[in-house]
This record gives sequence, structure tokens and C-alpha cells, in this order.
Amino acid sequence: MCKDILICGVGGQGTVLASRLIASAAMNAGYSVHSAETIGMAQRGGAVTSHIRIGDEAYSPLIPKGKADIILAFEPSEAVKNLPYLKKDGFAVVSSTPVKPITDPDYDGNECTAYIKSRVRSLIVDAQSLCGEFGPKFLNCAILGAAAGTGMLGLAPGLIVSEIEARVNPRFVEANKKVFAAGLAAAENTERI
Repeated sequence: MCKDILICGVGGQGTVLASRLIASAAMNAGYSVHSAETIGMAQRGGAVTSHIRIGDEAYSPLIPKGKADIILAFEPSEAVKNLPYLKKDGFAVVSSTPVKPITDPDYDGNECTAYIKSRVRSLIVDAQSLCGEFGPKFLNCAILGAAAGTGMLGLAPGLIVSEIEARVNPRFVEANKKVFAAGLAAAENTERI
């Protein structure tokens, strides 16, 4: 399998953890993996991007523009900013939940999700609702579950669940697994655009 996966969001959404879960799952499945993060001002809500390249044909960790097979976006405007990385027949899994910047209190993400739907094959997920009682800190596992449910990751959901069990703080494993399962079910029961 050769797969280029770009994950984007803002600081505090668990972008780096999500990339590590995918990379570890792929390595445990026997694949060669390269990954890199661009963190910037992550602790202040700044943009965070993770590149994961799976397979023997990836010689560097950074995905060239126009080559990503799938984008997992934890925030709508971050998805729009990173669409140039997606290949023509690529797929995007996007959280519809916006992170409102201080400079634009009226931002609701709707314009961004409409743009994404009009430009690329996508699954827009209400990840915040999928997190339910556990809250937005688990949004990364909701999007991971949705991505796994589309089949576009190329990894069996059980591989990612095993990594959640192995790599997440034990206090939060069960909550992450429940949110992952909610994302998985949402993708399996939702029509893709």
C-alpha cells in the first residue's frame, strides 16, 4: 500500500496524536512510514499540519502539493487552506465544527464546508456531536473513526483501536475508543459527496 495522508487542524485538537496513531498502526501492519509535523503556534490555536506517508515509494516525510490521497481536517478553514495538497481524485474528511478566531467572531465554518463540498469528494462530519458527553478534546478520534469508516485510510479500524489502547493515557482510552466508534458508525451510515 502507498498512501499519503495529511492531517490539519489548530493547536490543542490532537492533530499530532492522530498522526502518531495512524503512523504506528501502519508500521504495526508492516508498512514503511515517514511522518512530519508543522506545528507553528500550536499552543495558541495556530495551524498544525501533519504529513504521513505510508509505503516504500515515499522517500521524504513531506507530501508534495497535489499528492495527498486523503486529508483529515479537524477544522473547516484549515481544510480549505490545505486543499492544494489533495490529489485530483483525493478525499477529505472534515469536521464541520469551527474554531472561531478572535479576529472574526461571526465565523461559523459554513462557507468553508460549502466550498469543500463543491470542490472535492468529501465527508463532512459533525465531530463535536460525535464526541458527545466527552467533549471536544476527543474530536481527533471522531475524525479518525470517520476516516477509517470510509475505507480511505487503508488501515483496518482495529489497528487504530489497538494504537489508542497502547498510546493514549489510560484514563482516556475508553472515551477515545467510544468516540472513534461513533465516528466509524457515522461514516458507514453517511452518504459521501
